[in-house]
Amino acid sequence: MEAWHDIPPDAIDAVEDRIYGHNARATARDDAKGLCFVIRDGAGRVTGIAAGYSWADTSELKQMWIDADHRGQGHGRALLEAFLTEAARRGVRQVWVASFDFQAPEFYEKAGFTRMAEFAGWPEGHANIILRKSLNAP
Repeated sequence: MEAWHDIPPDAIDAVEDRIYGHNARATARDDAKGLCFVIRDGAGRVTGIAAGYSWADTSELKQMWIDADHRGQGHGRALLEAFLTEAARRGVRQVWVASFDFQAPEFYEKAGFTRMAEFAGWPEGHANIILRKSLNAP
């Protein structure tokens, strides 16, 4: 065994591929697909992103970010709506997201997500909140 604290992204991707292979075999579902929308400024820089995936009638929103200079302009709502619309188009029935209490759990609740779990002390003095939204997939 060796400590490897600065794992390069390609090594993480290789592990993710192996885990996915196991999961696909165990569930007979091999339909994972990335799901991502970005907003760019006039210079082409990414100023907002909603990124995750869909798999087995479920989607997870893994990263949601709006540059501080571009917040309060509706970009977050637009990205989330695009993400949810595409998820529903793919037949997704539920979308999951995790948000620390100092991030945006209320934003997701306003969009129809329900708190499913809250882990106090993660990080110390805060909570990690897991939310879920049901979709009426076609």
